[in-house]
Amino acid sequence: MNPAALLDFLQDLAQHNERDWFQAHKATYDQLRTDFEQDVAHWLAELAQEEPALAGLDPKKCTFRIYRDVRFSKVKVPYKTHFSAYFAAGGKHGDAPGRYVQVGPSGQTLVAGGLYEPTKEQLAAVRQEIDYQAADLHRLLATPAAQQYFPQGLAGEQLKKMPPGYEASHPDAAWLHHKSFLLSHSVPDVEAHRLKPGEFRAHVLAALRALGPFCEWLKEASAG
Repeated sequence: MNPAALLDFLQDLAQHNERDWFQAHKATYDQLRTDFEQDVAHWLAELAQEEPALAGLDPKKCTFRIYRDVRFSKVKVPYKTHFSAYFAAGGKHGDAPGRYVQVGPSGQTLVAGGLYEPTKEQLAAVRQEIDYQAADLHRLLATPAAQQYFPQGLAGEQLKKMPPGYEASHPDAAWLHHKSFLLSHSVPDVEAHRLKPGEFRAHVLAALRALGPFCEWLKEASAG
């Protein structure tokens, strides 16, 4: 995948987000989509060597469609302005902790991972693990790989108040506020344009691999 070419196409799409323009440029989209799916297949194959649950997963089952579901949306533009894929057991619709790639203009390019919308049971189990034993999470967030790609630490939507059953004085109160548990690495537009296709593919893979220990911790924690 040529990230500069993809970003340029998606920037144009953002300015002409309508069916007629998209159909007139469908051949370009199809080629860019094919290139992106080849990178998704590469990332998936590499990650499956470390995470057996990904072995045998169809790359297409990991890749999101560009078409938006506008039935219940106030924003009626028909197309997303990014390409994206999710690597987890069950593919893009799985509820296991996983790793996510998104490529798009205006600061949309990122590599992230964790639990985006945990179930009630997963959320309770992760909070309990943080309450009982957060030392492993502290250690993995302090590793060189985590500090290189995710120096901001734990991200995700948070409650305004402490969840029931936990004291505000808890040493990891900030983490217990979380409703989702994510690490995220942004790739600025200027950097995505600068990187050659092979360099971009390698950069994304390195960030995806750096997410591995965090996702494994979440799997064990959310299992209860």
